[in-house]
Amino acid sequence: MDASQDFKSLQDKVQSALVAATRSANGVAREDLSFLRTVDPTVSSKLDENSSRLLRLAQNLLESAGKFHGQQAPKLEDADDVDINWRSIVDVVDTLLEKADTCLDEYTGLVKRKDAPTAETGRASKKPKSTNDKLEWSMKRANIIKPQNAFERKVDNFDTGAFRPLLSSKPHATVPLEESLVTYVDDFGNPQYKHPYETEIQDLKYPKQVYEKTEPILYHDVEKTSAVWVDTYEGVLEMLAELKKAKEIAVDLEHHDYRTYPGLLSLMQISTRDKDWIVDTLRPWRHKLEVLNEVFADPNILKVFHGAYMDIIWLQRDLGLYIVGLFDTYCVCDALQYPGRSLAYLLKKFVDFDADKKYQMADWRIRPIPEEMLYYARSDTHYLLYIFDMLRNEILDSTSPVEPGKPLMDTILDKSKEVSLGRYETMLCDKETGQGTRGWFNILVKGSGVYNAEQFSVYKTVFKWRDDLARKEDESPMFIMHFSAVGDIARVLPEDPKALWSLLGNVSQPVKSRIDELFALIQQARKEGETGPTMLEFFRENNSMGSVARRVFDRKPKSKAPEVPLPDISELRADKSQMFGDMPISSRWEETGKAVKDDMHIALPWTAYVQQQADEDARLAKAPVNQEIDMIPLETESKVEVPEDDGFTLKQGRKRKANDAELPSEPTSDNGNETKEEESAQASEIELVDEDAAQKLAKKEKKERRKQRKAAKAAKAAGKEDADMQDGAEAEEEDEQPFDYSAAQSVLRAQQQNSDNTGGRGRKGKKEKVFDPYTAKTEGTIKGARKMNYEKAGRTATFKK
Repeated sequence: MDASQDFKSLQDKVQSALVAATRSANGVAREDLSFLRTVDPTVSSKLDENSSRLLRLAQNLLESAGKFHGQQAPKLEDADDVDINWRSIVDVVDTLLEKADTCLDEYTGLVKRKDAPTAETGRASKKPKSTNDKLEWSMKRANIIKPQNAFERKVDNFDTGAFRPLLSSKPHATVPLEESLVTYVDDFGNPQYKHPYETEIQDLKYPKQVYEKTEPILYHDVEKTSAVWVDTYEGVLEMLAELKKAKEIAVDLEHHDYRTYPGLLSLMQISTRDKDWIVDTLRPWRHKLEVLNEVFADPNILKVFHGAYMDIIWLQRDLGLYIVGLFDTYCVCDALQYPGRSLAYLLKKFVDFDADKKYQMADWRIRPIPEEMLYYARSDTHYLLYIFDMLRNEILDSTSPVEPGKPLMDTILDKSKEVSLGRYETMLCDKETGQGTRGWFNILVKGSGVYNAEQFSVYKTVFKWRDDLARKEDESPMFIMHFSAVGDIARVLPEDPKALWSLLGNVSQPVKSRIDELFALIQQARKEGETGPTMLEFFRENNSMGSVARRVFDRKPKSKAPEVPLPDISELRADKSQMFGDMPISSRWEETGKAVKDDMHIALPWTAYVQQQADEDARLAKAPVNQEIDMIPLETESKVEVPEDDGFTLKQGRKRKANDAELPSEPTSDNGNETKEEESAQASEIELVDEDAAQKLAKKEKKERRKQRKAAKAAKAAGKEDADMQDGAEAEEEDEQPFDYSAAQSVLRAQQQNSDNTGGRGRKGKKEKVFDPYTAKTEGTIKGARKMNYEKAGRTATFKK
């Protein structure tokens, strides 16, 4: 029988049995099972038998699925275990279904099979679809065997001495290797080796093609070419022979630093004008890649990087490679002040290529490398030489903004030399001072937490224990324990291991297995911190200006230059402030401390009022006094001129009293002249009058105005009583007239306009009625009661006999 037909019959048989069993189970309510067991004992035995059989079948299926993808299946001894282990059951089934989907996609051709590339055929790269999906966690933190365990040359994580260059030979040297390996003492008193190619880089003369403006050489179509995968030493030698023929090469690296303490150079991409190589740097013989110094240290071959600061460090640390003749395109972006500095920006600007940068944080230890990651790695160098041509032509047409007389190309090459002179230094972590690449000093300086003496001691101790454990397990300190967990332990100071466990959160297994060890260490640190310094005291003592000066400048030789005498302080003082100009900041600094009042003119509202009152007093004193003149002003309509808004002038220096408010406005002999005098007083500058004289003039004028108002009030009350009654009747009739909305003035400024036109008063010294359209509709209707206060509680008292 055909295998496909045999599987089809088995599938139908199993499916029909499952459907029948499911229908039977759904036909009986779960709540009735206990009742059925008591009614008929045979039902109870059949239920137990069928339940056990179904559990055995489910257990066998889970174990079979778990073996297929390497996952442990949960054990199902009774029905309750299904609810308890439901999440584990779902994980096993979901993983099995994902595997089945992947196999179907590969069979139908929707997804290409991920085979390892070979050196003969390479790998045909295709441009992936641009997506914004996040990278899967398995691609970021792959759970694989550490490749560094198979290296022929192991790394000692506990070596805290000076890092000795891994060079066994020095190609293209002007100074022999033995003379290059010399040491010196850094600013912190630690011995360090000098850069072995320091002399060669400083004396470097770049090739002529760097200074020649030529037509850019177009890159090859990435869809029609393929990259060569190099994972053998023979493949490295073949690649080296072709690289020696090139004038420029493009280089880029991929790095991993999460599951190893010092870091791990995982991939190297190299491109020429015609070919791309991808070198596997995780092979056990990786130290033999030192042979690439024959090209990397050749001053006649230009090495084009982008952002090579860390690449230089990684090449020295892992492979013993040094770059002579570096051209860093990042320095070009900085010099030309591009809005973007990344390689993705350059690819978009010059090539119109959208790089999928989500693979930048991928775990590049994965083997075989997926198709999308390989395409991303190749694109970093495939277009870089064409970008170099475009940037070179743009640089040669520009001048240096920092040094106008120096060509911009020389400035960029000098910065590239500085980058290539970078050195790798051993990662240190000093418990007491916090200095070193892995120390806690910079973390506390940048942080916002403040610890007392006990907390500070615990922080230093836990931080050092975390670093030692990371070195021992060959893991990064971030994998062992996050910075925040160290800070939480120091801040809370747990009293027992259970409290310590609650602070750790999702930490690594090495920490969980050493909880008791860590807790004992914390208790010991708390005792030591009782007599130790606080965090602030430590920084005051070790980070003060005097401490830094003693630590840094004591080792530097004193200058033999003659001392230059300091100039007189009077020569350094300017006659005029650059910010305030000639304006005197204080009378103390003026040439004459005595203020000259005759030459000071200040336009203030108070001074305008004082000057106005003084002019009015002089005018009234000269005018003849006639007792028989009629003090009642004529009621003639006069056009009021609207003064220009030249400034605010204070008309009255005090608040109006109630009796003054009821009186009519003061009569004057000539209102037009008074208005003109007020306008002229506002617009012109006046002289400052002494405060005592102003008060005397104000009192005198007040008395004169009071006498005139009394006389005017008496004459007005006696002479026009009848006219006022008639006018009052006419006013009532006028109030009853319908309101003309078309000729009405603005309601929002009704009071202001009324006061401007009538002086704020109507007939008989009363304010005229202003129409309010919002309250007119409700007049004449029944008004509701006022809002009463809420009910208050009654009084209570206690009576005694």
